[in-house]
Amino acid sequence: MKRNNEPDIGKIASLVRELIVELGEDVSREGLAKTPERVAKSLAYLTRGYRQNIKSVVNKALFKSGTNHMVILKDIELYSLCEHHMLPFFGKCAIGYVANGKVLGVSKLARIVDMYARRLQIQERMTEQIADAVMAETGAEGVGVVIKAKHLCMMMRGVGKQNSEMTTSAVLGSFRSDVKTRQEFLSLI
Repeated sequence: MKRNNEPDIGKIASLVRELIVELGEDVSREGLAKTPERVAKSLAYLTRGYRQNIKSVVNKALFKSGTNHMVILKDIELYSLCEHHMLPFFGKCAIGYVANGKVLGVSKLARIVDMYARRLQIQERMTEQIADAVMAETGAEGVGVVIKAKHLCMMMRGVGKQNSEMTTSAVLGSFRSDVKTRQEFLSLI
């Protein structure tokens, strides 16, 4: 669900207050008295990607370029919330694209990652969303995105696998159709 309006912090705080009470805690005790408001503000921040769009994130930072070489930005830190348990997952993203007359301002790649990460997500969909957005904005010959992340829903609940790391990739255009291009990207990241 995409929303452009800001969430109601007071309403969220009230719901968090009810949740804390339902869990058996005293929401009026010193350590918890301001927790509902803090959680509400935190959730608004952690889901701010719903209130962003690709045009405002890119903000016209698309520049003409005579080159069609590969552009790569790797080790982009990301933090998201699993849509199944609302627990964090975190890791790093690598983005590569073969420019087709236009290059994107380098910080915009990281901002695109943040826009999609700051939503209730699954890693698989987020990887595809990032690739699709870079392809659409740049008109690149091809795009590759690889994300490696650790999921707290795997680590601190359920199966409890502390060292598990999930890797997802999305390849479009020449990254999909040309094995050499894909291999160059994978070897460089």
